[in-house]
Amino acid sequence: MAATAPYLRHHGDANHSWVAMAIAMLALALGCGYTLALGEMAGLYVALSLVCAVAVLFDFRAGAVLLLLMLPTSASSLFPHGLMQITGLNPLNLVLLATLGSYVIHGRQQAAGPLVPQPLVWLYIVPIAVAGLIGMGHVHAIPSFFYELETITYFTPTQYLLATVLKPMVMVAVALMIGAAAARSQKPERFIIPIALSVWLIALVQIGFVIAQGASLAAMAAPGARSFYEPIGIHANELGRVHMYAFALLLFIWAETKRPGMRLFLLLTLGVLSLALLLSFSRAAIAGAGLVGALFLMWKFNAKTLSLALIALMLVTLLAGDVLYSRVTLGFNEGADAVSAGRIEGIWLPLLPELARSPLWGSGLGSILWSFPMVNEAMARVSHPHNAYLEALLDMGILGLTLLLAYYAHVWKGFRALGSNAWLSGEMRGLFQGATAALVAFLATGLTGSSLTPHVESGYLWIAIGLMYGLRARRPAS
Repeated sequence: MAATAPYLRHHGDANHSWVAMAIAMLALALGCGYTLALGEMAGLYVALSLVCAVAVLFDFRAGAVLLLLMLPTSASSLFPHGLMQITGLNPLNLVLLATLGSYVIHGRQQAAGPLVPQPLVWLYIVPIAVAGLIGMGHVHAIPSFFYELETITYFTPTQYLLATVLKPMVMVAVALMIGAAAARSQKPERFIIPIALSVWLIALVQIGFVIAQGASLAAMAAPGARSFYEPIGIHANELGRVHMYAFALLLFIWAETKRPGMRLFLLLTLGVLSLALLLSFSRAAIAGAGLVGALFLMWKFNAKTLSLALIALMLVTLLAGDVLYSRVTLGFNEGADAVSAGRIEGIWLPLLPELARSPLWGSGLGSILWSFPMVNEAMARVSHPHNAYLEALLDMGILGLTLLLAYYAHVWKGFRALGSNAWLSGEMRGLFQGATAALVAFLATGLTGSSLTPHVESGYLWIAIGLMYGLRARRPAS
């Protein structure tokens, strides 16, 4: 009986596979027929998503790679966010659902541990969910001008909960699927190629948009040009942060790889990525990339890295030296508020009294929207405090901020351990060394923006977190 157990398990899995494939093919046929009747671009997106979903059912790792490619560009307006007039029905969510289903059918039995690690649940997901439940009772107090400006898209408490809790957790789920795929891969360093390809995709979209607009560098660097990239659906500061995290990962991988072809490919990718980062003219992202570069020199100082840094500095000076300098030093002679682009007097100081409103557990996710100074129009009309730590204190209180920081300390330890793990390939060690530098930049630049909760701009950081969990869950025989 024991000898036949493997056959029975395999036979049972095969039966489940055929059932899943039959259901998927039926859904594909129905979906294609419906989309042909629509006669719109939505039909193409739905059909492609269903085709990908069918392929994913054979191996959930294919879905993980597709998710990795889509995640960084999912915030762009070029990426469909709703198909067939159904909000949330988009290729990313469809492929994610198919990947989760395929994992349950094929991958779960061979997993070395739980899909969702306990620290992620109790230190990260639970505090965010509790803050979302607290905020549900305040949706009615949001001023009407936010709806007039179309800053927010939810109207009911349920819609609020979906937008502030469930939607951000999609990125966490994507990261976990990538990690599960890495745990089942003989060579997890193969995930480096999709990471680099996703960088090329978003960078070329940005550079192509700049060329099409024909704007000068001086105009793009102007303080009023922060919305320059709005036609492609990404704020300039968010776009810069996306590039900053990718830059950190690929720079350290480049330093560690021994394959000549890979070194050349990563060097070209870093060149295109650096250009795209500079074209964002995001001061926080540029400063974060500078911090990553400084850590790179500290941790890997030699003649080669020093020469590379000098060459990069010379190229930046030649291409956009004066314009970049004027952007980085904006407001230096006009006081601290000017340097902060109006954040101190227009946002931070008016919000400080709100911290005493609910100091322990906060006022709910997005509480700036119904804060006293916002309702009484005593501050700038913004939907974010432009400080990740102030946002966490307002929304989740001291308890929530403490738990989130404890989670990132857990991530830091995981990155550091894998960055020096002798059993990993040099490329994977480099990825986690770069992830450590990216985490430092994330925490440092959080003083002027971003969020400690999941956001698409930190997608590459979450990809690294997913890979961290995946490699820690690999079986010893792997």
